[in-house]
Amino acid sequence: MTRQQNPEEPTVNPNPHPIRLHVISASVRPTSAARPLARWAAGQAHEHGGGRFEVTPVDLAEIALPFLDEPAYASTGIYAHPHTRAWSGLVDSADAFLFVLPMYNGGFTAPFKNAIDFLYREWHGKPAGLLSYSAGGSGGAPAGRMLRPVLEAVGMVAAEASAAVPGITGLVTADGFRAPQDLAGELAAVLDELAALARTPVSA
Repeated sequence: MTRQQNPEEPTVNPNPHPIRLHVISASVRPTSAARPLARWAAGQAHEHGGGRFEVTPVDLAEIALPFLDEPAYASTGIYAHPHTRAWSGLVDSADAFLFVLPMYNGGFTAPFKNAIDFLYREWHGKPAGLLSYSAGGSGGAPAGRMLRPVLEAVGMVAAEASAAVPGITGLVTADGFRAPQDLAGELAAVLDELAALARTPVSA
């Protein structure tokens, strides 16, 4: 027999503690397609799962990190510069990440590698999803494959599911990103896995 809810009983929020998801646009080019794609992805994440995610868009061009200039190793957590401390606080505040990355010459961008290398503890144990893109037919998938060992080296947990966008130049207009038919479903699979990983305690 199904129990009828008393109308005076408070409604239980199925997601009392939303997962803090940072959607990072991993290109610093002023004309990069990463930005409209990341805005679209952030909107999808915001709507996904009935408030499952608290979404923060992050643009590496706005963060404007210099080349790594810290005198101490990132693993020490000792930061001499305000830009590093600000980046540390932003990354540390996230529970999970969705990286929106282009492919340059078969790999991911140097500014993104630099941004990863500034920190260590702040990445450790956190899940990451990959949404890659390219002008050609690969959708940037090789860049994602190259990135995975780097994420593992800083202790991140990369989602097995990923999404790739080929032919990006034909999908970005003055009005933003025009998603191909199947992309929303591919990204939903990544977001579902990120949510599951974020809810799983990290083993010591």
